[in-house]
Amino acid sequence: MKILLFGMNGQVGWELQRSLAPLGELVALDFDSPGPLGADFTRPESLAATVRAVAPQVIVNAAAHTAVDQAEGEPDIARAINAAAPAVLAREAVAAGAMLVHYSTDYVFDGSGNQPWREDAPTKPLNAYGQTKVEGEQAIRNSGCRHLILRTSWLYSARGGNFARTMLRLATERDKLEVIDDQVGAPTGADLLADVTAHALRGVFANPELAGTYHAVAGGATSWHGYARHVIEFARLAGRPIRVQAQDIAPVASSAFPTPAQRPLNSRLDTRKLKQAFGLTLPDWQTGVERMLREVLA
Repeated sequence: MKILLFGMNGQVGWELQRSLAPLGELVALDFDSPGPLGADFTRPESLAATVRAVAPQVIVNAAAHTAVDQAEGEPDIARAINAAAPAVLAREAVAAGAMLVHYSTDYVFDGSGNQPWREDAPTKPLNAYGQTKVEGEQAIRNSGCRHLILRTSWLYSARGGNFARTMLRLATERDKLEVIDDQVGAPTGADLLADVTAHALRGVFANPELAGTYHAVAGGATSWHGYARHVIEFARLAGRPIRVQAQDIAPVASSAFPTPAQRPLNSRLDTRKLKQAFGLTLPDWQTGVERMLREVLA
């Protein structure tokens, strides 16, 4: 099996290089790779030549415009990367008889209510990022290509910056913190998502009827405030010089930190379809976060 991966240097793409390697020959490119096998997601049509040159059985698109606030000011660039580029990849997947794996987000929903969102729930994004991700999903489905669309939320990895690292830094610098507590979701490790991808990919090749859209997040749910407290207390128990006390991490509403893009309050995703289809058990979010923290704090 030949696999063409786009977005190799992103959080998920980095982990996918590990999880997909045992499945076959892997050709990995970033979203702006130069050279004869180039990838420029701001010029979506340029991707077609790369797909044709590689002739993969599987295309995995881990490239995306994920700067949510920035997307409000540059919706055309976000749309090129998040919607037009997946449309080209889907078209080329049809032509090549290949399968397309694509990643989407909890931001396709409006965040109302408090129940986990099912895959068939109506999409109603609150911001440009979410809207372009919806358009990308629709383009893939409309193309008729065999696909896996995996929606995830609150993604992190030990590599690069993330919310946990920010909280750890602030907790060593300040005596008091304010953290949003009215947005709820499941912090999900890029390593978990990459492993789920490889497992699901094998499942779909064995049973093509399993292709489609799935929610892929860690188990359980928490607020950003709950996430921050867990991270900080773990670091304190690990002997890190934490200044802020647990009672001084104050919960606040989203309105305390205005942003250009509105965020959904309820980012819970229902993963029953994924677990039943592929026989998976998804660990609680704390398990992955603590594993990441052990690496970060080592």
